[in-house]
Amino acid sequence: MNRAFLVLRDGRVFRGQPLGALGETWGEVIFNTAMSGYQEILTDPSYRGQIVAMTYPLIGNCGINGEDVESRKPWVNGFIVRECSPIASNFRSALSLDEYLRRHGVVGIQGIDTRALTHHLRDHGAQDGIISSVASDPADLSARARTLPGLIGRDLVAEVTVERAYTWSEGLWQLGRGYVAPPSPRFNVVAYDCGIKHNILRQLRMAGCEVTVVPAATSAEAVLEMRPHGVFLSNGPGDPEAVPYLIESVRRLLGRVPVFGICLGHQIMGLAGGGRTYKLKFGHHGANHPVKDLATGKVEITAQNHGFAVEPESVAGHGWEPTHVNLNDGTCEGLAHREWPAFSVQYHPEASPGPHDANYLFHRFTELMTRRGG
Repeated sequence: MNRAFLVLRDGRVFRGQPLGALGETWGEVIFNTAMSGYQEILTDPSYRGQIVAMTYPLIGNCGINGEDVESRKPWVNGFIVRECSPIASNFRSALSLDEYLRRHGVVGIQGIDTRALTHHLRDHGAQDGIISSVASDPADLSARARTLPGLIGRDLVAEVTVERAYTWSEGLWQLGRGYVAPPSPRFNVVAYDCGIKHNILRQLRMAGCEVTVVPAATSAEAVLEMRPHGVFLSNGPGDPEAVPYLIESVRRLLGRVPVFGICLGHQIMGLAGGGRTYKLKFGHHGANHPVKDLATGKVEITAQNHGFAVEPESVAGHGWEPTHVNLNDGTCEGLAHREWPAFSVQYHPEASPGPHDANYLFHRFTELMTRRGG
């Protein structure tokens, strides 16, 4: 079959051609505004449960290589592009995007008006949808799309976290050298894996941290037995309120050890600190979001991928204060505690893909550990 459908919960139908594996998939349909970095996006566990539509019209012209993955496999539920390039011209390319998606069983669609889809999601909000390259009746797909469960209340972290702890030793990638050996570690850091990206681990190692990655369900007591200088809370998919076991662990760690959180880790920090989270209309997904540092007044261009946000007012009475704000919609992009060595950001300072404006945050984490005697 040379026909595929994308059908949204509200009944909107897009007709195109199959991309990647033939079959059917479902998830929350969102759009990403990054012009590049599709390989990192595909392998970011934070996209578990979601179908990603790329707003840039030509995707795949760099092909796929073996170095730019952000986890052990692709995690997106589906992939949508205007046009998938049949030619890969990058010198590191090992295979085409279409072949990569087929190998990993990722169902996609191409040839649709992604501009119209993006406008629709912007106006009506991210919503569940189905991609099918095997169905012939879009009306049946539409009826099934209306019964999909959505993201709220679903623990997707349990689907992407590791089963057992491991250590990380790889440094950052350099042209002509590949991934380099990091400096000798000065700090012992335990990182909760909620769907952690490899480049976060690389950045921590380059900042002088020996990193032990643990499953998201690891108790606070088990972490403290490892005698860490600091604890890191990773990015991850879905609704933060659906991960109560991690919220409770972080609540027991706050004030006892320096804690740094990114993305979902920021939301978990807010919930553990007594706050609330809420779902955004269509989320922030891209490599071009302006964020203001409230302490310095500087504006950072940031990479983002999240569908939930922290209500800053809800944590204000618990010793927390907002540190960063999104200049597009005013949402909270960072928190810090007035007394405890704990801070978090909603965006991605590891910049994979994206700009490097916020890389200093990893050094802020090591400074906190130094001040605490690390």
